[in-house]
Amino acid sequence: MLDFRTGQIFGLLVRTLPFVLLRLAVYLGITVAYILAVGVGSGMGYLFGSIGSNGGGGAGIGGLIGFAIISGILFWTREYLLYLVKAGHIAVLVELMDGKQIPAGKGQIDYATNIVKQHFATSSMLFGLNQLIRGILRVFNRLTVSIASWLPIPGLDVLVKLVDAIINTGLSHLDQVILAQILRKQTDNPWAVARDSTVLYAQNYKSVLKNAAFLTFIIWGLTLVILLIVAAPIAALIGLFHVHAGIATFALAVIAALSLKAALIDPFATVALIQVYDKITAGQTPNPEWSAKLESISGKFRELTQKAREAGASPSTPQVLTIGA
Repeated sequence: MLDFRTGQIFGLLVRTLPFVLLRLAVYLGITVAYILAVGVGSGMGYLFGSIGSNGGGGAGIGGLIGFAIISGILFWTREYLLYLVKAGHIAVLVELMDGKQIPAGKGQIDYATNIVKQHFATSSMLFGLNQLIRGILRVFNRLTVSIASWLPIPGLDVLVKLVDAIINTGLSHLDQVILAQILRKQTDNPWAVARDSTVLYAQNYKSVLKNAAFLTFIIWGLTLVILLIVAAPIAALIGLFHVHAGIATFALAVIAALSLKAALIDPFATVALIQVYDKITAGQTPNPEWSAKLESISGKFRELTQKAREAGASPSTPQVLTIGA
């Protein structure tokens, strides 16, 4: 039996429609930026390449340059995307899940931004903590959740790695689940909450994995449908720049599908895992044995523990993460 409620998730997403639309606008904007950069780069490359009777080669090089430029820009803006979009959406979602009232319309975004700022003064602080959490979860899941550790069958290495990668898609939202626990608590020490929340996940990982595996099929099934829908329109747009459909067109179709996934499908998966986490950890406290295990396998967990101490809380004193508190 699964531990999330689909009907309630859709209800929560509808009530946070301003953020859903904001995510859609941001990620569609990213897709358009890629299309324009690759298209313009290919067009310019085609013109310069035609001088040397190699328009096709010039178009390919120009498209790659455009792709690289946009990728570089997005790499440096990813922490602001987390701070202004993802964290804000999670903030209002957990408010609703805890039975609180939130504003409607544009005021909802300002309301969420204030919540995030109360917990994280700067985007760099949130991004740094998020990177620590992701690093801890990556190590733990690789060592504990891997199918390879369950089915050490010779000759199936490639298949096992593929299955592991697929399952980890469902688990990739766990950092946002931990972020949800921080945003819902009134605390001056987000490091300590993140530490205890991570331990609670570790000691309940089997129950989380069961739900994450099911979510994986939903995530990639819907993403494949989106890819098939957007492929033809993108090929037509690229054709306007005198570039034939090929690898570049396929890459842009994949980017478009992943952008729509991030805007529309990922929020569903995140809320589902928050529900799962809340249900299976209700009333629990971090187990010292699991804390010790995480410290033994992850330097980032040790760093997180140190930051929690420096922030003034003793992580050895468990905090009961009561749902709705």
